[in-house]
Amino acid sequence: MIELTLNQLLKEKTAENPKQEFMIYADRNLRFTYEEFNNRVDDLACGLYSLGVKKGDNVGIWATNVPDWLTYMFACARLGAVAVTVNTSYKLHELEYLVKQADLTTLCLSDGVKDSNYVSMIKELVPELDTYERGCLKSARFPFLKNVIFMGPEKFRGLYSTPELLLLGKHVDINIIREIEASVTPDDVVNMQYTSGTTGFPKGVMLTSRNIINNGFSIGESMRYTNKERVCLPVPLFHCFGIVLGVMAILSHGATHVLLESFDPLVALASIQKEKCTAIYGVPTMYIAELNHPMFSMFDMSTLRTGIMAGAGCPVELMKTVMDKMNMKEITSVYGLTETSPGMTQSRWNQSAEVRATTVGYELPDIEVKVLDPETNEECPVGVQGEMCCRGYNIMKGYYKMPEATAEIIDENGFLHSGDLGVKGEDGNYRITGRIKDMIIRGGENIYPRELEEFLIDMPQIKDIQVAAVKDKKYGEITGAFIILHEGEKLTEEDVIEYCRGKISKYKWPQFFMFLKEFPMTGSGKIQKFKLTEMGTKYRKEVLGIE
Repeated sequence: MIELTLNQLLKEKTAENPKQEFMIYADRNLRFTYEEFNNRVDDLACGLYSLGVKKGDNVGIWATNVPDWLTYMFACARLGAVAVTVNTSYKLHELEYLVKQADLTTLCLSDGVKDSNYVSMIKELVPELDTYERGCLKSARFPFLKNVIFMGPEKFRGLYSTPELLLLGKHVDINIIREIEASVTPDDVVNMQYTSGTTGFPKGVMLTSRNIINNGFSIGESMRYTNKERVCLPVPLFHCFGIVLGVMAILSHGATHVLLESFDPLVALASIQKEKCTAIYGVPTMYIAELNHPMFSMFDMSTLRTGIMAGAGCPVELMKTVMDKMNMKEITSVYGLTETSPGMTQSRWNQSAEVRATTVGYELPDIEVKVLDPETNEECPVGVQGEMCCRGYNIMKGYYKMPEATAEIIDENGFLHSGDLGVKGEDGNYRITGRIKDMIIRGGENIYPRELEEFLIDMPQIKDIQVAAVKDKKYGEITGAFIILHEGEKLTEEDVIEYCRGKISKYKWPQFFMFLKEFPMTGSGKIQKFKLTEMGTKYRKEVLGIE
């Protein structure tokens, strides 16, 4: 076990190889060595300290993979503050909930994505930004919020900018930061990521340095990482896929990050060739986009060796195609969830192509994995389906301010219950076979039906609504809305979409609609969501001609 804080790990790797490249953005030739990055983290930590950010504060990071994303995360760690990652797709309704529930004292944001302007959105929620002097913010809606920072050089009324923070930090004695660092332990919460549950209310998963560093290190070991790796990361940093499977695996081996600000298959392919990447990560839809790009054959993939395909069910044929056409003979898959930091099991580089394409491998070191009967909590025999559960160093510290929800997922024996169904094979490898919970995975994005149901039920025309997965060839699953209307009411698909617009993330919007008179029920009156899935999938295929 590695008993270091995030700060100690960064400093250790910097001391080992200060001139090693830490981070590269190939599309703009932006490069930082470990030494340069470590110094910038110091400067930004001083800047945050000058704004009053202190140990234990929750600091939100709401941005695509901009060049200073990691600087802000490590600067927070240097102050003993908690970096709270915010989904880049969040809209007003979701952002308001997170800022309030997480007790954010500071929110750091970029300009936004596609149809979302983050500065406009935060000003809509916090109009006081235009009237209060910076550093003196008093928000009626968010009593904890004191600062909003723009993660770039642009200036906006009421917001600090990164250059201003770096300037303010010059007046702070670095020894003050060193004293704070010395008080931080590996078991302190360093990162908080929000994940929704079947209750529909997002929960803040509290992760420690011990959680994420050891998980990342084990994942890198499973791929034979050394400090020579150059890993292309087109996956978002706000998610465990980016931060742990990516950054922690790379950092713990003193290797190099090749980052993309947001996913673009052409930029990913160009980055691989230009920087001679040895690995690339992605969800299945990312690999499909890269393989099917009309310019794919123009790029040299010969330096690739390994990587991770995860985040959704990995089609066997796709995995084999990636191994062949992208030269990723040692590609692996990882299974887990945010609450398990996130890796629970992983296929290994030296397992057969068949095993790596059809299973999620076996448990990572120092993690105990069991398939438990959901009814009796007894361990299932080999080959018998049950719930995937685990215990070990990787279990989260808990859900922020939600002790009851924490107790529901972690049992009295210390096992965390994933809600996913799996089977252990004779060879010790696990296969994921389904879900106890109703979560929909659309191309790697997790969508929680209860959250959408509670949002849409407020539409006056809707009497009852159930949201369930509908099978889809491209995304694996899409979101189906099964609606019962009040008598005499009319509602179109367009009406529902318009209601969602600007309030919830676009990837959560229903993509399939059925208007019903009643839902399929069990004898005891429980709604059978699997039958809704069957109905929707059959209707799309047989009536609409869509697979």
